[in-house]
Amino acid sequence: MDIRRIALTSGEPAGIGPDLCIQLAQHDFDCQIVVFGDPELLRQRAELLNLTIDIAHFDANTPTSPHKAGALLVSPVSVAETSIAGQLNAHNSRYVLTTIEEATQGCLAGVFSAIVTAPVHKGVINDAGIAFSGHTEFIAALTGGHPVMMLATPGLRVALVTTHLPLAEVSNAITPKTLSDVIEILDRDLRQRFAINHPNILVCGLNPHAGENGHLGREEIEIITPVINRLRSQGLNLQGPLPADTLFTPKYLQSADAVLAMYHDQGLPVLKHVGFGKAVNITLGLPIIRTSVDHGTALDLAGSGKAEIGSLKYAIETALTMTQTKEG
Repeated sequence: MDIRRIALTSGEPAGIGPDLCIQLAQHDFDCQIVVFGDPELLRQRAELLNLTIDIAHFDANTPTSPHKAGALLVSPVSVAETSIAGQLNAHNSRYVLTTIEEATQGCLAGVFSAIVTAPVHKGVINDAGIAFSGHTEFIAALTGGHPVMMLATPGLRVALVTTHLPLAEVSNAITPKTLSDVIEILDRDLRQRFAINHPNILVCGLNPHAGENGHLGREEIEIITPVINRLRSQGLNLQGPLPADTLFTPKYLQSADAVLAMYHDQGLPVLKHVGFGKAVNITLGLPIIRTSVDHGTALDLAGSGKAEIGSLKYAIETALTMTQTKEG
């Protein structure tokens, strides 16, 4: 059997990322999971959670084998300072980025089939003097490509034209080229990585009522509609621009393969309402496969044993599905 090897970054050390890795390791998986993180931190967190774990260092020359409950294969990266559950420490920000960098480089080198990421804390990384707007942009800078952020839960996929931008900057960021690139990447990856032959994509308008014929904004008339019409003429199956307040209803969603929202908080609140805890964050448009949890670091839950692993399990399952579709 062809066993996939998945790189799993442990995320912000003060958050629930280490907890999730420990809890996940209590289950069997049909793939090999390699955690990028500090082995001592993981041991300490396992003690807090009152869970038994057998930690072994990862060797890329070791044949892949399915993950067995109770074991944890770790590619070691050391924290700069001892991490305390629930207490952010800017001195450990570089550690967080190193885990992502090493896992990403492993994917580029073909050591891993995909990377799955636990949550990080953007604020503390920026407090350390490191410019960082999110996993999506950071990994794209390492790999190249045009990153497209898509969250998915059973029955709904939502991709974004813009990601982590202040709302005041969104309109200027939606250019004909950017919108066209995002739609083409979304269509291509739905075909190639999700085996959807002719994806039906619903495109949101930017403004209320999709601009209402220019009375509530002209982005739909001047940018969004011309791009949609041009791509339709090339064979893409697109509907829109549609008002976001009515698009997320069964009338439209029952036949949709994905929704394209113009900005972060236009589409993701709906998806997280529908699927929180069983959703996955997927980065399209990259030469590697990357998925992530749909939630944050939950500092208040770190070390408590109350963190839920549903989203992380779904992220791993989705990454495996994408590798099998791509490679199969």
